[in-house]
Amino acid sequence: MTEPVTSSGPAAAPVPAGASAGRARRGSPLLQVRNLSVTFPQRNGPPVNAVRGISYDVHEGEFLGIVGESGSGKSVSSLALMGLLPSSAVITGSIDFDGHRLLDMNDRQLSGLRGRDISMIFQDPLSALTPVYTVGDQIAEALLLHDAALSKQAARARAVELLTVVGIPAPERRARAFPHEFSGGMRQRAMIAMSIANDPKLIVADEPTTALDVTIQAQILEVLEKAKELTGAAVVLITHDLGVVAGHADRIAVMYAGKLVENGTTADVFREPHMPYSIGLLRSVPNMQTAGTQRLVPLEGRPPSLTALPPGCPFAARCPIALDVCREVEPLLAPHCADADDLPDARLDPLTPGLAVTDPSDGAHTAACHRAGEIASGRLTRPDVFPRPAPLDVEHAVRPAAQVPVLEVTGLKRHFPLTNGGVFSRRIGTVRAVDGVSFSIQPGQTLGLVGESGCGKSTTILEILEMTKPQAGQILIDGTDIGTASRSERLRLRKDVQIVFQDPMAAIDPRLPIGEVIAEPLTVHGVGRADRRARVQELLDLVGLDPQMADRYPHEFSGGQRQRIGIARALATNPRLVVLDEPVSALDVSIQAGVINLLEDLKERLGLSYLFVAHDLAIVRQIADTVAVMYLGRIVEYGPVAEVFAHPRHPYTQALISAAPIPDPEIERSRTRVLLEGDLPSPTEEITGCNFRTRCPLYRLLDPAAQLRCATDDPPLVDHNGVDTACHHVDRNHIVDSALAVAP
Repeated sequence: MTEPVTSSGPAAAPVPAGASAGRARRGSPLLQVRNLSVTFPQRNGPPVNAVRGISYDVHEGEFLGIVGESGSGKSVSSLALMGLLPSSAVITGSIDFDGHRLLDMNDRQLSGLRGRDISMIFQDPLSALTPVYTVGDQIAEALLLHDAALSKQAARARAVELLTVVGIPAPERRARAFPHEFSGGMRQRAMIAMSIANDPKLIVADEPTTALDVTIQAQILEVLEKAKELTGAAVVLITHDLGVVAGHADRIAVMYAGKLVENGTTADVFREPHMPYSIGLLRSVPNMQTAGTQRLVPLEGRPPSLTALPPGCPFAARCPIALDVCREVEPLLAPHCADADDLPDARLDPLTPGLAVTDPSDGAHTAACHRAGEIASGRLTRPDVFPRPAPLDVEHAVRPAAQVPVLEVTGLKRHFPLTNGGVFSRRIGTVRAVDGVSFSIQPGQTLGLVGESGCGKSTTILEILEMTKPQAGQILIDGTDIGTASRSERLRLRKDVQIVFQDPMAAIDPRLPIGEVIAEPLTVHGVGRADRRARVQELLDLVGLDPQMADRYPHEFSGGQRQRIGIARALATNPRLVVLDEPVSALDVSIQAGVINLLEDLKERLGLSYLFVAHDLAIVRQIADTVAVMYLGRIVEYGPVAEVFAHPRHPYTQALISAAPIPDPEIERSRTRVLLEGDLPSPTEEITGCNFRTRCPLYRLLDPAAQLRCATDDPPLVDHNGVDTACHHVDRNHIVDSALAVAP
């Protein structure tokens, strides 16, 4: 194996994302999938057609991204490739890998390939790793299974080397640790180390960054790129994040309802998508560089049931430009052009003008749409297919000149004792979940609260919603101090502050019809039955649902519709402030746009204020007026969202914005990222001076005197041209960019 690769520079060397993009295809494909179909028979009912006749190729060293909504068949197709589907699955077609016909091999034969020539990185590393064995032993096991001549001592040494390659600190010690002792990002790094242990020819990565923070996601993608370079392996990346695909994939395959609906180079598909579904996906994703300047384009409706697919194109029911033929004949996946005369007659499809039948090995840009020729020629543009909705024409609420903040938080602290022992427990430390947070929200304003998992965002909003005297600091709601408020005042304040939760299905009672779910807050506040019924009808109409649906149960609705139900419930008491706790993170990107547009419209129509908690910086920029960036229980930057995103002052904010992917291949592949080293420290850890200095890319470039100040003096929030920043060296942040610009 090559020598371990180490990081250098201010963070982790600049990342030329997707450096391999545009690779020319040469020779025979490493992987050939032809007409692959996967069906799951049901005991009581029609079978589930999870994958329906997909075909694609992957060449040596190529990076293929497979994208699509939940339930489109992405993961099932990868599990079929790995031979990991249950025995009840009916698989047809062919999968040829490096001269092996995988579907003709038994499990024993496949086990000889899995982990050696083909490896897989699973979505949830904690479930994929065995909890009772150390991480080092599990990596060593992957080596020993495929190399009988390797000694246990050599395998353990190689495991440590692999942990070093993927950037895990103190690899000798960490190799002896168990999976539960690793953070989420470190567990995923360990999975990547295991996947490259035997220098595989193909790595299948199934949503490897879905549950990770944006900073950790950037690190994992860098490690995956490094693994690809070290092993020369091809990569099949399954993801719903178009920004990740834009920055790393050579080719992209779009799946819908179990079929491939578009396939081509990443640059071609992003620049000139030929399938309306692909156009809808791209226009529904917020772009951090343009977010907040224009409305998102939602993809209305939901994918069809895979047990009862309609005739014709499965996307026809959601497609704004569908024709009668679209509902009758399912289109082929084929290249399209403006002029059919440009193609040989033998390759033309007689049913569809401008469509040519081709083989996946051609590597052509293909799409499954009867109108793709019109789109390819420019006769149908993206705005023609999915027009951008205009903001609602509403009368803005008249706001008084002297405004009392809807919410004002000053010096809020929430510390938890860390104890050890059973009967005779003793305090061994303190968890500083929230450590002196201050911010305010004006009427009609949205404050975005961002930061990595564990930084204190959720604890902050729970302290506000609990409406009891805080451990330290002050919380004012409409000028009323909740620490001294009476019981009746708190009941009144609860009407003014409501919440929309992250998981809409977990937040509502599945045993109640949605009319009762929405009316429950009104019942608490003593509203009569007739008034509750009328209010429910009004709220359903307000959030874009049919009032006749009030008697249906939650399981009868899609994820986006359930989130609209949650929003309707939050609005039942006419609140002034709505806390939005990751309201779209559990939704597909196509559904997110509709919910974000709804929230923006309701804010203008009703004069609402929002406290918006999120990881996705593009969505925060889309909806927020001001932003507060949290790190280890403290706010490190606070100011107008446009100014903070355009000119971040704090190194942590710089790293967050730098790590966020942008769904544009040209931009993504030319960016230089500032990567943070390691994971967020424990809130129990005592860090003198600035608590960010242990990961700060600027700190490592400062002279000793400046570093000493960071190590001994805790920086307060200070106004720097309209943005409050907790950093001693705001005027020197440019040296990070300069160092990255000259790094090799």
